[in-house]
Amino acid sequence: MKRLILAAAATAVLATAGLAEEMKMAVTTSFHNSGLAEVLLPEIKKDLDLDVQLLVVGTGQAIRLGEAGDVDAILVHSKKAEEAFLAGGNGTHRREIMYNDFVFIGPENDAAGIAEAEDAAGALQKIASAEAAFVSRGDDSGTHKKELSLWGTAGLSLETFGPWYRAVGAGMGAALNTASGMDAYIMSDRASWLNFGNKGGLALLFSGDPVLFNQYAYIPVNPEKHGHVKNGLAMELEAWLVSDKAAALINSYQINGEALFVFNAAP
Repeated sequence: MKRLILAAAATAVLATAGLAEEMKMAVTTSFHNSGLAEVLLPEIKKDLDLDVQLLVVGTGQAIRLGEAGDVDAILVHSKKAEEAFLAGGNGTHRREIMYNDFVFIGPENDAAGIAEAEDAAGALQKIASAEAAFVSRGDDSGTHKKELSLWGTAGLSLETFGPWYRAVGAGMGAALNTASGMDAYIMSDRASWLNFGNKGGLALLFSGDPVLFNQYAYIPVNPEKHGHVKNGLAMELEAWLVSDKAAALINSYQINGEALFVFNAAP
């Protein structure tokens, strides 16, 4: 009997020896919709023998998952919310990884005329003035937070908006689908738009205002607050994300010849 138990134990050790380590990372729907994860995750597995399980949510929910210790790290894009997360002792530090930009999408005929706007605020003022259909993420994501701040910059208040403004409480892909179905305006991150397959009669109408800059940052969850989090693995992943290999993969990721992200992690 003892020999059988020892044999079984040895078999169990051999069976688990080949298993990759696992960690959980909350990421934004915009990052996931870009398709970049499908490029990076296999290389992370190959180089680190690490399976990164993604929880795909908006930035607000990603931060709440980090605060609860339900993930080991977060990859998000709302600097103000990230700094509040750190100030609350929920993360160890913030590391910028890559950026792209937000763009305004709308009907190809552009009835509101936002393509002629001088800046993002002007584009939103034109949409509001025309009361043109506009789809908002409405989900406390980084994109939603940015959209709300831009309406404020434009001197406009959501409380005064009529039924032309529709908050859908959904991720970037679902919100783009709604906009496509309604022939409505929407603000999207460039990567999600380029990877979106149901463009219908929509087109990219406005971009280039510096306020539309969209930085993604990586934050490991603080192990002093949540002792069970896998900080060692989170740090291994960070080292990989800021490596030359990651830089090459991120910078070379394109759709129809157009880059979706620019790597900008500091050495």
